[in-house]
Amino acid sequence: MLSQKIASNLSHSSWIRAMFEEGTKLRKIYGADKVYDFSLGNPDPEPPEGVKSALKRLVLEDKPKMHCYMPNAGFPFVREKIANKLSKETGLPFSQEHIIMTCGAGGALNVVLKSILNPGEEVIVFSPFFVEYLSYIDNHNGKGVIVPVDKSTFLPDLNALETAITKTTKAIIINSPNNPTGVIYNKEILNDIEEILKRKEKEFNTTILVISDEPYSKLVYDNIKLPSVFQTFRNSIVVDSFSKSASIPGERIGYIAAHPNIKNISLLINGMIYSNRVLGFVNAPALFQRVVAESLDAVVDVNIYQERRDLLYNSLVNMGYECVKPQGAFYLFPKAFIDDDIEFKNRALKYNLLIVPGSGFYFPGYFRLSYCVDINTIKNSLPAFELLAKEFLK
Repeated sequence: MLSQKIASNLSHSSWIRAMFEEGTKLRKIYGADKVYDFSLGNPDPEPPEGVKSALKRLVLEDKPKMHCYMPNAGFPFVREKIANKLSKETGLPFSQEHIIMTCGAGGALNVVLKSILNPGEEVIVFSPFFVEYLSYIDNHNGKGVIVPVDKSTFLPDLNALETAITKTTKAIIINSPNNPTGVIYNKEILNDIEEILKRKEKEFNTTILVISDEPYSKLVYDNIKLPSVFQTFRNSIVVDSFSKSASIPGERIGYIAAHPNIKNISLLINGMIYSNRVLGFVNAPALFQRVVAESLDAVVDVNIYQERRDLLYNSLVNMGYECVKPQGAFYLFPKAFIDDDIEFKNRALKYNLLIVPGSGFYFPGYFRLSYCVDINTIKNSLPAFELLAKEFLK
């Protein structure tokens, strides 16, 4: 009954979800306060007041056609608001025609990839990466090509990138702030990537699209400024979501924004609108399109996450863990004390610590901790992390 491909994929499905489900079992045995679940990037803070007040008002508003179909790209007035915001931020002439509302960033990525890929064309991703990228690429008959990063910085290995690009490279996916490392791709690294792409496009007479996956773009720490991909790459698309910035991941609302100066931009946009429809999304949720239009600047208090980052990072480093300090998002990606990160994950389970092995991000020897949890979970987990460290630092 089941597809052989899906059956095969199930055998190496997401470690994130597997650990989350393990946590559900452990909580039934030991109680929620005795289990320290750092598996899932499920925001703990409630949505900002602007989001909640907009939702309350719209739900109670007695207005006809509130929940009906609209153009597949989304409500024009919502797209116009996002376009105006992007124009102010980048200085580029965005209009509603460059915006497509989507069912979250995952839906948006599938729409983009379906629209651009021919069978066998390649999409480059930097390891470690959100593992579903490979499935999204495969969904549309593409081939994922994994390029490593510098382990000391988690920034792309530029020599490896240049070597990986071929005449069948169609796109490159950038994720900054990054899941799972929390690292931000600075302006210098973006410029270096752009220079490489220009050389390879000239060599192969091709065009390579930069797809920037940015659900964490509003979660940035230490007054760091996130550089705009649009101001570096002409052939670029940003996929964004309100899941993390507004703490509404279950509402599945996001958007695609395409650089206004892409050649044949209208054809690309029409292709993505078509893909949005035939993939079965049809359109983004009507109610939450209206909600985000009224609360575009509403973002959870980043200080909440920064406090949790500092507590967890400083505590682990003092215990002997090695970790690059995150600049954004809400993840730590420390090095495991042994090369076998799966075994390390199993050892952590003895202390009711739920961590995600780096192998789940195609980066073995490390593990991810999601600190978008209650701060008491972090505080209560610290003795368990210390006991785990002492197993290896005797």
